[in-house]
Amino acid sequence: MPVLNERGYLEPAVRTVLAQDVERPMELILALGPSTDGTNELARRLAGEDDRIRLVDNPEADIPIGLNLAIRAASYPTIVRVDAHSELEPSYARRAVDTLDRVRAANVGGVMRAEGRTPFQRAVARAYNSPIGLGGGAYHGGTTEGEAESAYLGVMRRDVLAEVGLFDETIRRGEDWELNLRIRRAGYRVWFDPTLAVTYWPRESWSRLARQFVATGRWRGELVRRFGRGNSLRFFAPPLLVAVIGVAIVVAVLQAAGVVTGWWALATSVVYLPLVVYIAVIVGVAVGPGGGSGWRDKLWTAAVLPTMHLSWGSGFIVGLLRGADDTVDTSRLADRNTPLP
Repeated sequence: MPVLNERGYLEPAVRTVLAQDVERPMELILALGPSTDGTNELARRLAGEDDRIRLVDNPEADIPIGLNLAIRAASYPTIVRVDAHSELEPSYARRAVDTLDRVRAANVGGVMRAEGRTPFQRAVARAYNSPIGLGGGAYHGGTTEGEAESAYLGVMRRDVLAEVGLFDETIRRGEDWELNLRIRRAGYRVWFDPTLAVTYWPRESWSRLARQFVATGRWRGELVRRFGRGNSLRFFAPPLLVAVIGVAIVVAVLQAAGVVTGWWALATSVVYLPLVVYIAVIVGVAVGPGGGSGWRDKLWTAAVLPTMHLSWGSGFIVGLLRGADDTVDTSRLADRNTPLP
């Protein structure tokens, strides 16, 4: 578990890991970044209460570096990646290992089941769980078991990780997708099992969400630079939306200035049609059954969806053009997390 500024989420996450009903030895390795909110003090207290918890320092704070430090320090042949914003069901690890053996996979993942407590966080959770929000990846609500492009978090065979070279420490976001690409290219299976579910708590504020998605989008643009057609087509939808909006703004300015008139003004107005459809879809999701029960939930849903799409899409375009080597997810470095009740 890589950890950075997670004081409000760490203890519940740790408790669900220690409660796993596995019938074999287990340990939890926390890779501690330079937190500023008391997270590391909490981690040391938890480690003092249970000798299954081990701590390693991750001074660089990057997730793939922390994961590799933890994997190298691990004692057992199965690696279960977990997140400080996640909570596991008691049978998660046991069932995942059973699936690993049953289908002879190298990595098994399940469904990210996002949840929220405030109207904003609930809106983000609904976006995560919806095909409209994050593009319909299997781990965002898939129901059919089978081979997959990637795996959420992942329960992995350590010998395969060693063979393919662990996580790429030059990739700060999307490191799991890139690792699974290498696993698949090495001839191993990555498997999706919808009976496995992980509760995930999204970012708690609009600014943190926007920063997270700009960084994630920029790194996806970097991955397209590196791996080209190895990327799914669904990753190109948000940048396409940003491009359409950009073209629509240019057309509107030219029309308002009288540069484009007559038949050409009518012809170029077709660029507005996809935006009208997009707005209709967002409003439909927000006011429909998936938008929540209260008016605040619905308003936040209408705001969250385009925030995710436009932040991700604009980040993607910058990453595609300039790369992402200097991009850090500053949402992990900002204000303290809201403590859990």
